[in-house]
Amino acid sequence: MDRIDTVKVPKNLPRPAAAADVAKVLAVICTRRPRKDVPLDRLRDRMLFETAYVCGARASEVCGLYVEDLDLRLDDEHVRICGKGGSVRTVLLDDRGYVALLKLYLSRADYTAGPLFRASINGRGGPLSHDAAHHRWQTYCAAARVDIDIHQLRHAHATELINAGVSIEAVRRRLGHAATETTQLYALLDDKVADAEIRAARRRRDQTTR
Repeated sequence: MDRIDTVKVPKNLPRPAAAADVAKVLAVICTRRPRKDVPLDRLRDRMLFETAYVCGARASEVCGLYVEDLDLRLDDEHVRICGKGGSVRTVLLDDRGYVALLKLYLSRADYTAGPLFRASINGRGGPLSHDAAHHRWQTYCAAARVDIDIHQLRHAHATELINAGVSIEAVRRRLGHAATETTQLYALLDDKVADAEIRAARRRRDQTTR
């Protein structure tokens, strides 16, 4: 038995959400240019879920963010994220529309310190819980008639980066994976970049054989 190789059971592939479906749910919450009468809790929810999507972060990580974790120096905006096992990573905020909405949220909420996404019902200003965030996300998904688990936002971000040609190592650091093997699972998904190249090569071949 010692001479028999260990059987490796393949991991389940992540299921990323489609960008169009994510956009539908976020639009149900509020637009990136919200009206002044949009309630603060809806603006908070839009920022919370878009942060998970834009940063490829876990919902629990986003719920645990503090204002002090933000570095919003112009053209060099970052957020510090505390991950599993006490690990800490710094994520670039390279989406200008997202950064503009984040600054609007901070201004509307008048937050200069403390939890970034606060519960509005406990009266203590504590961080919104993961369970509360999950429930609110499912409510918005139902309104948008889209079936997406909140963790699929993280998968969607990773897959989009891989398809855009970002290296496995860069994606690993951004997601906070301990092992490259975990990140490589995203490369096994439908690679739109590779598909486009293969289709182009096939068309060129077909044209030369006519």
